[in-house]
Amino acid sequence: MHKYLLRRILWLVPVLLAVAFITFSLMHLVPGGPWDREKALAPQVVENLNRKYGLDKPLFVQFGNFLWNALRGDLGVSYSFQDRGVTQILLSGLPKTATLGVIAFFLAILIGIPFGMAAALKQNSAVDYASVFFATIFASIPGFVLGILIMIIFSVVLHLLPTGGWGNVKHLIMPSFALAALPAAYIARITRASMLEVMRQDYVRTARAKGLAERIVLLRHILRNALIPVMTIAGPELAFLISGSFIIENLFSIPGVGRLFVQGVFARDYGLIMGSILFYAFAVAIVNLIVDILYAVVDPRIRYE
Repeated sequence: MHKYLLRRILWLVPVLLAVAFITFSLMHLVPGGPWDREKALAPQVVENLNRKYGLDKPLFVQFGNFLWNALRGDLGVSYSFQDRGVTQILLSGLPKTATLGVIAFFLAILIGIPFGMAAALKQNSAVDYASVFFATIFASIPGFVLGILIMIIFSVVLHLLPTGGWGNVKHLIMPSFALAALPAAYIARITRASMLEVMRQDYVRTARAKGLAERIVLLRHILRNALIPVMTIAGPELAFLISGSFIIENLFSIPGVGRLFVQGVFARDYGLIMGSILFYAFAVAIVNLIVDILYAVVDPRIRYE
């Protein structure tokens, strides 16, 4: 296990390097730059700004400087928030994004797994059809459309919840549900399919033939083995939710990492774009590593040598 963990951690280095290189290349291939304004700046001003931030140097030099600084924990400066560094900006938005993401993740788990279990245990019944129907609906509706719908219902019509912002529990309800709907639908569908497959296995029939209580069979033999495919999709979903939902945070005016990334894209803020993408890539890689470790916890037959 230790050798496996060491290999996976070492593989993070080339993965992050590849992500940084691709992001840097695409970022500079896109037309425009950080000093583009509705009212064009004077050429001398642009030249001075490029010299100040090192944008007058060759691209390979800029990329090398970014990597060297990133190794020391410095993701560069922001052209939009010139009084703060990118690392400081992302850390200021991370608590808000993480809070929203964790709440949405647990909400997705609490909705998806019970719905999937009910559908599998009552296969071809009204419960099964209703679960599959709602899972299909929420999997098909984009998050921003669902967010607008619930905003119209609970804010504009019923006046129960604020349309956006950050500060108290009421600000979390609508964006959390809008974020949780899609992963909850996926988790419900995967849970149903996985449980139906496990329920047909010989060891489940053997456990029932031995006279074990149905609750024991369900928890120890069916659900535990059925959770492995669920964990496969739950891990990346957790990383996505914690790293920031770009559209939902903008829709509900939440000052998190996702909204900062969108602001960086529109402002051609190279430092903020690079920092946000690397943060997201690192979060996905770490969560996937944790999921692989949890495989061995859920299923003792899985070992990493």
